[in-house]
Amino acid sequence: MNIEHSTVQRLEVFNTLNVEVFIKREDQIHHFISGNKYRKLKYNLKVAKELGYSTILTFGGAFSNHIAAVAAAGYLQGFKTIGIIRGEELRDKTQHNDTLTFAKSQGMQLSFVSREAYRAKTSKVFIDALKQQFGKFYLIPEGGTNTLAVKGCEEILSLKDQNFDFVCCPVGTGGTIAGLINASKTHQKILGFSALKNNVLTSNISKFVTQSNWSLINDFHFGGYAKVNQELIAFLNAFNVEYNIPLDPIYTGKMMFGIFEMIKKGLFFKNAKVLAIHTGGLQGIAGINSKLKKKGLPLITYYK
Repeated sequence: MNIEHSTVQRLEVFNTLNVEVFIKREDQIHHFISGNKYRKLKYNLKVAKELGYSTILTFGGAFSNHIAAVAAAGYLQGFKTIGIIRGEELRDKTQHNDTLTFAKSQGMQLSFVSREAYRAKTSKVFIDALKQQFGKFYLIPEGGTNTLAVKGCEEILSLKDQNFDFVCCPVGTGGTIAGLINASKTHQKILGFSALKNNVLTSNISKFVTQSNWSLINDFHFGGYAKVNQELIAFLNAFNVEYNIPLDPIYTGKMMFGIFEMIKKGLFFKNAKVLAIHTGGLQGIAGINSKLKKKGLPLITYYK
């Protein structure tokens, strides 16, 4: 994997204050290792190889973009990969889950643990037990966020992006926004749109950053992680029709919805230039659509 900076597209979005919105297409980096997942894995895999590791172990849920990306990146770079998956009930249902099926097709070994056990995934006791079970491995945390991931995400912004007043990104574990904060200029404001309810990310992000020109927006999580409603689905479908840009419903879609709502409410200053980071994650649409279908609700129409 070796790329240049991703393209930036201008959206025709204005209000009485002439706010202008652009979107950075990190989703186009790679079909399976797209957006912030490529950025987070870049230096982790480089260091793992330099240190002589042949196995990568990480954590994630049933529809995790991170699990899919690690599996694909490991396959491409010759690593054995192990995914510790939250939820023992999924063990016999992988054939009905596109994310886990894909991860297995890339050679990832899946190990399912109870939700209670999963909560202890960062403890020494839990990690030591994994070492006893799987042997030597390079550990990448859930969501991929660590110092090396932040270093990779600092490369999202290029010199050409210095003219934006606001840089917006969705937030899950905090690595992407931390990288953007470190790479931003002092005149820029970095806005993170949380995908989580009851967000406790501020302290985690603060550990990685060197500037204070940022804030978290907690008003557009739609009830919590991976929660959606008909209003959001309608927005995603209409956005794709208008701009021919597919958004994922867990991260980038919620961010774009939030940006548009903030524009409507006049929360950006006059003639502001806003850059939104598309962090990929389109593979997660299949899981959301399966849930919507079971409920008899409208689907995200552009995902094939």
